[in-house]
Amino acid sequence: MRRKGKLVLKDGSKYEGESFGYEKACAGELVFSTGMVGYPEAFTDPSFEGQILVLTYPIIGNYGVPDKKYWESSRIHITGLIVNQYIDTPSHFESKITLSTWLKNEKIPALVVADTRLITQKLRDEGNQLAKIIFNTSASLSMEFEDPNIRNLAAEVSTRRVTKFGSGPKTVVLIDCGVKENIKRSLYHRNITLITVPWDFDIFSLKEKFDGVIISNGPGDPKMADVTIETVKKVLSKKIPVLGICLGNQILALAAGGDTYKLKFGHRSQNQPCIQVGTKKCFITTQNHGFAVGKIPLGFQPWFINANDNTNEGIIHEKLPFMSVQFHPEATPGPVDTEWIFDKFLDSL
Repeated sequence: MRRKGKLVLKDGSKYEGESFGYEKACAGELVFSTGMVGYPEAFTDPSFEGQILVLTYPIIGNYGVPDKKYWESSRIHITGLIVNQYIDTPSHFESKITLSTWLKNEKIPALVVADTRLITQKLRDEGNQLAKIIFNTSASLSMEFEDPNIRNLAAEVSTRRVTKFGSGPKTVVLIDCGVKENIKRSLYHRNITLITVPWDFDIFSLKEKFDGVIISNGPGDPKMADVTIETVKKVLSKKIPVLGICLGNQILALAAGGDTYKLKFGHRSQNQPCIQVGTKKCFITTQNHGFAVGKIPLGFQPWFINANDNTNEGIIHEKLPFMSVQFHPEATPGPVDTEWIFDKFLDSL
């Protein structure tokens, strides 16, 4: 018999559920994702740091959890999980453990709640809300709501050390604000030298000469990554080629004089349609972000726009090799529709 728990929203809404994760209260920002597959990759995506995730796909756990080498980082980053139906008997040749066991090992609370559709409709209508998962304990009942976006989440998930991989003829510095492993894998097989550095590292103190800079994805409000923004300003002043991905799109815009804002309920799915400006091409993209570029910086133009809500999905400089995308070119939902963006950037070095 599973223990009962509750999802409580800051507006007072409450949803009862059954626990299949770690039974300890948690608080964070409640968001939803419409992705139909890839929950191990989603849970280990650092861009989910501080968030309680509602999955709209009804069946979760049916293919278990694969080996760690397939994760997007070394640990789970979601704060809590809400699903409609949990399957505790996975069937997949790469499954190592059940999802329930994994969540308990990593101390992540999770509830089966019947009304995930209603919760998602509420978030779409009213916007993301702060929420908490509680159990019938004094510690749970006294837990306060917590907004993760007032913290510097990029600093919390960034690497702590400088690493170097490869020996290609061109050297790229990757500023890690919460990078997904598949971004690094996508770069490794393109015959470059990749130096990964922390979010606040002075890249101009490196002994190696570098040819380009990539600003990674990551969680939270881009304006909190102040040191990264200042670093990118210096990169732009030296006219070094730049590629921003997801949070990196927003950081590039801020560094160049643009502005960002918080979306009502964000983009979190594997089916976001993005139109390349000036063409009739529409790419199916994977996204995971709650902030977006509002003001396009001087000298830049929109590169992609979202076909659903017309929000910005990337910017590109009119003359210089500065570019960024709000989606994940390495995530292969199409399956490889936008990997050419890596090649375009590397060709500019």
